[in-house]
Amino acid sequence: MSHRNACLTPAGRRRLAQLIVDQGWPLRRAAERWNCSVTTAKRWADRYRADKTTSLEDRPSRPAHSPRRTSRRTEHRIVGLRVSRRWGPARIAYRLGLPVSTVHKVLQRYGCPPLAWVDPATGVRVKWARQRAVRYVHDHPGDLVHVDVKKLGRIPDGGGHKIHGRQQGQKNRGTARPGYHFIHNAVDDCSRLAYSEILTDERKETAAGFWTRANAYFTAAGITVKRVLTDNGSCYRSRAFAEALGEVTHKRTRPYRPQTNGKVERFNRTLLAEWAYAQPYTNEAERVAAFDGFLHHYNHHRGHTALKGQSPADCVPNLSGQNS
Repeated sequence: MSHRNACLTPAGRRRLAQLIVDQGWPLRRAAERWNCSVTTAKRWADRYRADKTTSLEDRPSRPAHSPRRTSRRTEHRIVGLRVSRRWGPARIAYRLGLPVSTVHKVLQRYGCPPLAWVDPATGVRVKWARQRAVRYVHDHPGDLVHVDVKKLGRIPDGGGHKIHGRQQGQKNRGTARPGYHFIHNAVDDCSRLAYSEILTDERKETAAGFWTRANAYFTAAGITVKRVLTDNGSCYRSRAFAEALGEVTHKRTRPYRPQTNGKVERFNRTLLAEWAYAQPYTNEAERVAAFDGFLHHYNHHRGHTALKGQSPADCVPNLSGQNS
């Protein structure tokens, strides 16, 4: 778009074309008069000669016909997965067998906001800042396993505020507090294979017992754990947890730097979005009953963007039940 003082505004283009077509000026002389190239002068003269009533505005560069454009049905499938599943462009592309760039352009064309601006449970558009950490991936399964605990409030019988609603900033008064569940998670850095349990606390004995069972799970899948990364919680600094680790090297994150343990933090976010808050549950037992199904889907069927659309079962050949 030209600025208002430019010579070749739409009105200036018309005066240039009129000199050439109506008054018979040579192209070179008219081009010198309007300080433009002969090619530019000829282009506006030809358009004016073809139709003197037409506007000499800039025409869009988009072609009139795009035979290789993504079909409308595929575009609707892309937007449908974005709205119903809250998936990113890479995951949608792996599901539909399309290039990631194509899915990204379709989402932009339909005005879909970034996932960082959308509430993962309700799909309502919000906006919050999200830090981006440096990506790294270990070469072999078992080189590093991320371990963490996610504290999750239990749902009271009859459902919580997602069913009954509540005013902003006010708590549900007069109801007994059902307490919390402590979800212990272990995620392999390379394959994203996850082992998780819903437990009642995060004491040192509980954390040690969880790791013993998690290590047995990874061993059964053919993964030999070499290092474990945790935060600086008291249960992970205990002697009981150190004894449970045995010869496995124990690494801890820097204080107040949870992004160092980003793989399991990302799993916590997926766990909340696709299980804990994926639908309104009427009680905690109903949500707990859906946990095993979520974990199986995550490990065996869910395509991961970090794995180029593959599931952890595709990267761990010895994982049992991967065809179920």
